[in-house]
Amino acid sequence: MIYIDKKARSSEEEKTKDNKRKKIKIAISGVGNCASALVQGISYYSRNRKEGLIHPDIKGWKPEDIEIVAAFDIDRRKVGKKLKQAILEQPNCTTIFERNIKNGETEVMMGPVLDGFAEHMKYYPKNRTFSVSDKKPVDVVKVLKESGAEILVNFLPVGSERATRFYADAAIEAGVAFINCIPVFIASDKHYAEKFKSAGLPVIGDDIKSQLGATILHRAIANLFKMRGVKFERTYQLNFGGNTDFLNMLDRSRLKSKKISKTEAVTSVLGENFINNERVYDTVHIGPSDYIPFLNDTKICYIRMEGRGFGGAKIEIDVKLKVEDSPNSAAVVIDTIRFAKVALEEKLSGPIQVVSAFTMKHPPVQMSDEETYEIISKYIRGEGKIW
Repeated sequence: MIYIDKKARSSEEEKTKDNKRKKIKIAISGVGNCASALVQGISYYSRNRKEGLIHPDIKGWKPEDIEIVAAFDIDRRKVGKKLKQAILEQPNCTTIFERNIKNGETEVMMGPVLDGFAEHMKYYPKNRTFSVSDKKPVDVVKVLKESGAEILVNFLPVGSERATRFYADAAIEAGVAFINCIPVFIASDKHYAEKFKSAGLPVIGDDIKSQLGATILHRAIANLFKMRGVKFERTYQLNFGGNTDFLNMLDRSRLKSKKISKTEAVTSVLGENFINNERVYDTVHIGPSDYIPFLNDTKICYIRMEGRGFGGAKIEIDVKLKVEDSPNSAAVVIDTIRFAKVALEEKLSGPIQVVSAFTMKHPPVQMSDEETYEIISKYIRGEGKIW
């Protein structure tokens, strides 16, 4: 009589089943801290974990279904290395919460530098700044096509206007969807929105919101003022951090779109158009404030809201938020990738409006966080649409 271990057989069957699962094939531009957190997270959540996820399952797609098939960077310490090694290289400084990387064998390719490197970074220690490789950039469109990538996720540094447009154009030419995680206006730009729509490709953007970051918290406080009849008077949001994003933003010329993105994300909740109104300078200050190297990937944010309630009585709120910046971002990106895959399956094209409003600071159309969460929750349950 042959004894069959049913548990072992079941385990093997599950393993075989998992290996046969279809994958969401993505490429990433920029192998910095945010990419590191995403790569780690895909492996971390492959072990049936759910805590810390906004949506563990999106129309049958789970975090472990994401496969990174191409990656681009410009740093000599990363280019030419396997992705799982490159994410550990300087100047990356985010927390390492997963060392058993199951999805990092692809080689990091040399991308075009363009405006991805800020000149002032030359004057900082090498372990804190980028070190541009002298390798020749690859043909990005060719790599995207040959890798089988379906989605390109843009993680370039803030202020990389030309480089982001290059990758957006490459995505269109290669026939892949585009997720723009930085404050360069692609999905919210009518010209690019139409280009993606004409190409039959979805685009989600712009400027990723964190899971529970400065923008989402500031929006919640602003919404509370509006809901409870408190007359808004003034607000500020000050941010400090020690990663390359904060160092990069010391060049204030790279911050124009960043300030617009963060300011609009908050003031849209208040129901007034502050961006094209001089009143913004007297009442609203939102934006990066300083670079403190020893904070590494820790971000500290101070928010203040001032207003007047019943009878003109003064109301003031001061809040401090401290987070690990990159995992906070990756928690939203890991959802956005799966929504992009669903959009491809449903043959959607152009900006995916509700998903962009839920996941991004500067979507084509601003919506409340409560409204987008409700629409998305219903969609996942099989009700309604996400565009």
